[in-house]
Amino acid sequence: MATITSLRRATVRGPAASSRDGAQLLSGDALRLDGVTRAFGALRAVDDVSLTVTAGQKYAVLGSNGAGKTTLFNAITGDFPPTAGRIYFFGEDITDLAPQDRIRKGMRRTYQSSLLFRDLTVRDNLFLAVRGVASGRFSFRRPGAGHPSTRATDDLLDRSRLSHIADERVANLAHGQQRQLEIGMALAGAPRLILFDEPAAGLSPAERRELVALLTSLPAHMSFVLIEHDLDIALRVVDRVTVMHNGRVLRTGSPDEIENDAQVQAIYMGSKH
Repeated sequence: MATITSLRRATVRGPAASSRDGAQLLSGDALRLDGVTRAFGALRAVDDVSLTVTAGQKYAVLGSNGAGKTTLFNAITGDFPPTAGRIYFFGEDITDLAPQDRIRKGMRRTYQSSLLFRDLTVRDNLFLAVRGVASGRFSFRRPGAGHPSTRATDDLLDRSRLSHIADERVANLAHGQQRQLEIGMALAGAPRLILFDEPAAGLSPAERRELVALLTSLPAHMSFVLIEHDLDIALRVVDRVTVMHNGRVLRTGSPDEIENDAQVQAIYMGSKH
């Protein structure tokens, strides 16, 4: 997984903020954004975004190119920390937490462009993902067949539906298989929340069906947030949707509500989808 940038120092919060945090600890929300803004000079790529992903919820963030979706992900993971607003992860304020600490707390992410070790095998990529979030990850000794990291790698091969090509070099894989591998790597270390950044980009119809099967097979307790241009995929695998436009939240609702919203249709679909 890519190394993500460090964060600026925390600002001092008053009693009101502490009270909100206490309430959040009891709410069971996996992710809460309160007025998150990310500005680049005069440009507000993300502008005052608030949303809540409950524990176990499957969530989609939709919008056209330039709507601010990927920048929002970057703020959540720490690639580009917000210039205003707060981010809470299972009740803890992580706005100013180091990105690697977010990973250790159970947050994962995939990227629009594949970030894989192309000269290694599928199994080796998954093994490195497992070791990257495990204790003793800096050991130079490769664990044996009975080691927990080895067993975890075999489990990820099954869960990502790639056991049949475990020893294939990544460079030889089809694009859809590389996307599956990225998802498998994001599953390493029992994540609590995964952010999927356009996992269906460039996939064939058959690969899209495989992606849907993979996403719907994820454990019920695991939350994910999905950025996706393919509405047929996004609306089939999630139970809550936020639509962004020009960096702001346009609509939030169920997949049916979003699909049948006249303004969403006019801006993103052109007609009834």
